[in-house]
Amino acid sequence: MANIITYKQIKPADACKYDSVALGEVMLRLDPFDLPTGRARLMRVFQGGGETNVACGLAFTFGLRAAIVTALVDDDIGKNIRNQLRESGVDTSKIVWFNTKNDGSRFSTDGKGTLMNGINFTFIGKGVIPSDTLYYRAHTPVRELREGDVDWDALFGKEGVRVFSTGGIYTLISPTSAGLAIQAVQKANASGTFVAADLNYRSKVEPNKSRAREINRQIAPHLGFLVGNDSDLNDALGYETKVDPDAPYQEWIGAYQETVKQVARDYPNLSLIGTQWRGATNADIVSWGAVLYDALEGKMYQAPLREDVPIADRTGGGDSFASGVLAALLKGKDLATAVQWGAAHGILVQETPGDTTMIEETIVLAEVKRAAGKGGVRATR
Repeated sequence: MANIITYKQIKPADACKYDSVALGEVMLRLDPFDLPTGRARLMRVFQGGGETNVACGLAFTFGLRAAIVTALVDDDIGKNIRNQLRESGVDTSKIVWFNTKNDGSRFSTDGKGTLMNGINFTFIGKGVIPSDTLYYRAHTPVRELREGDVDWDALFGKEGVRVFSTGGIYTLISPTSAGLAIQAVQKANASGTFVAADLNYRSKVEPNKSRAREINRQIAPHLGFLVGNDSDLNDALGYETKVDPDAPYQEWIGAYQETVKQVARDYPNLSLIGTQWRGATNADIVSWGAVLYDALEGKMYQAPLREDVPIADRTGGGDSFASGVLAALLKGKDLATAVQWGAAHGILVQETPGDTTMIEETIVLAEVKRAAGKGGVRATR
């Protein structure tokens, strides 16, 4: 087995151009406020993607040097997405642009939408009405990327990257996406880059769980950090956690710990396994926890459980958990701190509209302190 970089071996900042690079899909998100999409007349516009949200959190909230590798059609929707990424502080120079000249080159399409930038409509839900997302992603340029389209040697070897991340949405989105992701994680490890991936299983991306498991089992041996809750570990890798889906946190954590111990035994390359835990009372109120398992030391770290928290938008909780953990690691914090940063950032994204928090690090640290002391919320005047 190739040498897999552990969380203890993350490169120093002065050795790399980038603290983090994410490979994945990014879409334009249309948000119909408090009406279901079928009745909407007004929309808010955001950008988001399971993998790229991590880079946005690292850049905007934690002030780290983050870039994304993705593909967009060079039209006004693509430019809108790019401009929002720039607002997040993300380096967009690694985006692969498909022109609309239909000139026969590798990265070209026509102007009539044969390839189109991905769009989703996300209704956040209300009370007993669950959130719902409608996707238009079957003909997006990121699905066209394949091995050889990205110069990983230049990125990892010459420019330098401390952490590389991807996820289970991108790896399953097309027949060629897994090949590019596997090539990326192999090149990353060979260059001494720490690799993370969120299983993030979505049946709307790949309803065939057998295919999902086959691909994820090819990627998992190249990871240092695996993010996945109990359902992800089952759907995407085939591990069953013997607990009721609606079990309370304290019952869930014992069963989940046994599962991740088995995952760590089967994949000794993993140095970290972690996830957020969400207990939803309804679309507006959740309980929220987070755990991080140190596979090198055999120790589980937990964040304080937040109970019955009113939320605004549940989208992006796992992505913000991952970016919080990675930010702490990149800033030299210990694992006890990392899981608290992940939990705090993960709940805060649910208090703000859109896929990412767009808040300052000081707010994350304040939430860590509040949760640890089980305090309330005071107005700033």
